[in-house]
Amino acid sequence: MLLRALRTTAALKTVLAGLTLSAAVIATPSLADDALAKSIADERRGAMAQRDVYRHPYETLTFFGIKPTDTVIELWPGSGAWYSSILAPYLKAEGKFIAANFKVTDVDENSYYYKSGSKFLSKLDSNKDWWGDVAVVEFQPPATTNLGADNSVDMVLTFRNLHGWHRDGFEADVLAAAFAVLKPGGVLGVVQHRGPDNKTNEQLKGSGYLNQAELIGVIERAGFKLDATSEVNANAKDTKDHPKGVWTLPPVLRLKDQDKAKYMAIGESDRMTLKFIKPAK
Repeated sequence: MLLRALRTTAALKTVLAGLTLSAAVIATPSLADDALAKSIADERRGAMAQRDVYRHPYETLTFFGIKPTDTVIELWPGSGAWYSSILAPYLKAEGKFIAANFKVTDVDENSYYYKSGSKFLSKLDSNKDWWGDVAVVEFQPPATTNLGADNSVDMVLTFRNLHGWHRDGFEADVLAAAFAVLKPGGVLGVVQHRGPDNKTNEQLKGSGYLNQAELIGVIERAGFKLDATSEVNANAKDTKDHPKGVWTLPPVLRLKDQDKAKYMAIGESDRMTLKFIKPAK
């Protein structure tokens, strides 16, 4: 309970601070049960927990309003499965976790997607006692975009993926699939690297960053309604002008040892955190 209170207080302070920075809608996180804090604190997460200071999983997931009885899809967890290591154990008793990841059947086995998707499946197998029975859907837009039965899940989450979908030209396919599978009133939760306000998504293409206002417009045109924004994953130290884009920063550190101390001092990227609702009608 103390951990929950401390984290909730910290999140509230962060959100309130954001009121002075933006005219966007800001909402305070809802309270989650202690099971979420327990899932995050699980020692089996190992080195993944080192990223918590940048990614604020408790504050982020409570902001989205997650409940242990929910059916939740995570889009493209990749091979790292960072959020999957929290979501799967949290949902395994009463809810359902669905990983919509890269296609691994009938594809080039030398491709990035196959290798990453296969690593994720191996991770599921090796952590079955911890994560439970995770459902996996192959999701490879624009060819494979079915996430499940229409109006069947409570929440769809995506973490730092939308820049790639925009770059490759199928963000509309992804958003349409998410809209279809969500129940009316269901939540689309987005965390995305945030670019400068004075640059468009086209200008930011290839950098990993997106313009927040423009992205909100794209998602709302797909049928969603913006419910709230949060500054919980903001990072004012991020200058957003790095030679290798967002991947210059940790954890990737694409320049390796070159100016490493500088980029480690910045930390992970400045990120927008957006909560959308699928309207009831």
